[in-house]
Amino acid sequence: MSATVEPRIESLTGLRWWAAFAVFFYHMANLAPLPINEVLRYGNYGVMFFFVLSGFVLTWSAQPGVAASTFYWRRFARIYPAHFVALLLAIPVFYSFTPDTADWWVKPVDVGILLLSVLLIQGWWREPTILFSGNPAAWTLTVEAFFYAMHPALNRLLRLVGSRGALLAAVAIVIGAFGWRIVATVAPEMAAAVPLPVARLGEFALGMCLAHAMRRGWRPRLSIWIPAAFGVMLLVLFTVDAATAWMGPVGDLILGSATEWILVFCAALIVAAAARDLSGRPSLLRHPWLVRLGEASYAFYLVHATVVFGILALVGPQPGGWSALVWYPPVFAGALLLAFALHLGVEKPLERRMRRGWDARVAARAARTNRPLEP
Repeated sequence: MSATVEPRIESLTGLRWWAAFAVFFYHMANLAPLPINEVLRYGNYGVMFFFVLSGFVLTWSAQPGVAASTFYWRRFARIYPAHFVALLLAIPVFYSFTPDTADWWVKPVDVGILLLSVLLIQGWWREPTILFSGNPAAWTLTVEAFFYAMHPALNRLLRLVGSRGALLAAVAIVIGAFGWRIVATVAPEMAAAVPLPVARLGEFALGMCLAHAMRRGWRPRLSIWIPAAFGVMLLVLFTVDAATAWMGPVGDLILGSATEWILVFCAALIVAAAARDLSGRPSLLRHPWLVRLGEASYAFYLVHATVVFGILALVGPQPGGWSALVWYPPVFAGALLLAFALHLGVEKPLERRMRRGWDARVAARAARTNRPLEP
C-alpha cells in the first residue's frame, strides 16, 4: 500500500449528507406521516450506508505507520465530544421522572442505563430500553466504536492481499450476508442473540475491502447512474406490491432479502462516486454546499431525532396526508441550525484541540526517545 496520502474524495462527503437526510425523513413519520411513508421508511438504511462508508473512508485515508493508539484517539476526538453534548440535549426529550404513557418515546429516568450511553456500550444489548437509551440515534456509535477497535487489525490483514484479493473478500462478504439472511429466517433466535456490533461488522468490512482495492489501483467503469437506477428499482420492488406479485416465490425471496440488496446498492454507489472523483470527472456531489452539509451530517444525525421528538412532545402527532408536508421545512431548519451549532461550536474545535494535544505528547515522547515521529 502506498505511503502517500490519498486524495480526499469529496463526493463521498456529499453522499453522507443524503444518507443523513434519508434518516431524517424516516423519523419524521412519527410526527407528520406522509402518504409515501412506505417509501420513506427505507431511509432507515441510511445507517447501513454510513457503516459501509465508514469502512471505506477510514481505509482509504489510512496512513501506514500511525500507531493504533493514535488512530483510536483521533476517532475518539472525532465522535465523542459531539456525542456527549447531543446526549445532554436528548435526555430532557426522551426521559422523565414521571413519563406519560401516551408519550411512548419517553422513558423513566434510570441512571445506570444512561451511563451505558455515556460509555457508548448500549448497542451491545438488543433490549430497546437499553439499545435506544440516552440519545436514541447513538446506538450506532457503539457499533462504530467496535468497528474502530477492529480496523487496525483488519487493515493489516488487507495489506497482505492485492486488489483482486480484496474484491474476492468483498464478494464473499456479500454472499455471506445473503447466507446469514437464510440463517436468520430459519433460526431467528440464534440470529437475535448476536450483538449488533458483531452482526453489522460485515458492512464495515465490505467498505474496507472496496477501499483497499481502489488504493491498489482498481478503477471500476461504473457510472454513478447505474447504482442510482438500481436503487430506484429496489424501491419499486419493495414498495409496489404488483412489482413482485407476478414473480411468485422469486418475488418473496427478493422481499425477504431486502437488506442484503440494499447493501449491494450502498457498496455500488460508494464505489461509483469514488471512481468518478478519482477520474477527475465532474460530480454534483462535490458541490461546495453539499460538501459543507456532508461535513455537518454527523452532528445533524445526532440531533435530528431530538428535534423531531421534542416538537412531537409539544404539538402531538399530526394528521397524515400531504398536508403534513407543512411540518417538514420548519423541523428540518431547526435540526439543521442545531446541527451546525454543534458542528462548529463543539465537534470541530474540540477535535482539533484534542488531536493537537495528543500530537504534541507524541512529539515530546519521540524527542525523549530519539524515535521518528508518526506521520
